[in-house]
Amino acid sequence: ADEEIPFYDSNTGKPLFYAPRGRTMEQFLNESRNHGWPSFRDAEVNWDYVRVLPNGETVSVDGTHLGHNLPDGKGSRYCINLVCVAGRPDGECGAEEKK
Repeated sequence: ADEEIPFYDSNTGKPLFYAPRGRTMEQFLNESRNHGWPSFRDAEVNWDYVRVLPNGETVSVDGTHLGHNLPDGKGSRYCINLVCVAGRPDGECGAEEKK
């Protein structure tokens, strides 16, 4: 299935990326495998919460280091450390501990 998957900031739970968007799941997974990192394109970035610094470092607006923009022949390619986007939606973090 090519249903979009949200990727959340591991520190804040804010949605940072949605993939696949503008391509198939197979294309997203193949590109990510080929580069060794989840690789997102411009259309998959939630620009409300993601910034790219002049040196290419990609961060959340809250300061979480996410990875780097490593452009290729297709445009910007954001290679992101999976641990940084393995969070849960804002408000769900710690829900189990409170039960």
